[in-house]
Amino acid sequence: MNEIILELTEISPREFFGQQNEHIDLLKKYFPKLKIVARGNKIKVYGDEELLEEFEKRFDLLTQHFIKYNKLDENSIERILTSSEDDQPKSSKNSGETLVHGVSGRLIKAQTANQRRLVDASKNNDMVFAIGPAGTGKTYTGVALAVKALKEKQVKKIILTRPAVEAGENLGFLPGDLKEKLDPYMQPLYDALRDMIPAEKLVHYIENGTIQIAPMAFMRGRTLDNAFVILDEAQNTTHAQMKMFLTRMGRNARFLITGDPGQIDLPRRTISGLKEALLILQNVPGIEVIYLDDKDVIRHKLVKEVIEAYKTIEHHN
Repeated sequence: MNEIILELTEISPREFFGQQNEHIDLLKKYFPKLKIVARGNKIKVYGDEELLEEFEKRFDLLTQHFIKYNKLDENSIERILTSSEDDQPKSSKNSGETLVHGVSGRLIKAQTANQRRLVDASKNNDMVFAIGPAGTGKTYTGVALAVKALKEKQVKKIILTRPAVEAGENLGFLPGDLKEKLDPYMQPLYDALRDMIPAEKLVHYIENGTIQIAPMAFMRGRTLDNAFVILDEAQNTTHAQMKMFLTRMGRNARFLITGDPGQIDLPRRTISGLKEALLILQNVPGIEVIYLDDKDVIRHKLVKEVIEAYKTIEHHN
């Protein structure tokens, strides 16, 4: 009797096998002549060689489905186990509508024309600036692009960074170690990641360095290869920080710089590294700047009204 051992590496066995192993029971139903034993993150299968080959092929399709959609249910299992080769969905290059299948099957897409421009710009350029006010989806769309690139193995890691000056607060007054001190600044990045990557997997990625969330100062002296790197809140970088960051770019790296020049929290008379970079890099081939505006705000409808109201007084000052 032949046997194969299949191992789940980046997938939670509990979710993949189903409650009380109900998904394994389905496999047994479709492969009655095989003996299937699931333990820990491994599945041992015994039986005829031809059947084992077929089982392995279907099992591979099931894991691909789970990695893509972050879930597996009875319908999708039955469809994958009973479909012929030709029925398997081919991934088309133009299905770029959905960027990432998030947690609980949530579809994460570019929702506005400018967000779609941002997606296209990122496909065609290694360095993109996304500029616009709060709530326009710059960071969220950027994180989705990074997660997509990681899932599709275009990059090996995601690096997310922000300059640690925020509304005049001083890091020294925050309690705890460095990670705890920085977490409040990095919260929007964590929030986006949590929507897109299941919790266990996200912890694993952060622990093994596949996803790194670090302040600007940690970039010094590094060359960033095979990475999708997002610099968020870039309006709060100084000239020196921005130059240092942009020159970290290594082989097969993609950089996305997001910011809102209307929200600068730097000390007076300090030039924003973002404003300066937009001026001096505007004609460099391979760098694209996408501007998002009030029409891209997809928070509560009142946010648009608030932005409008503030605009009127800011114009008078």
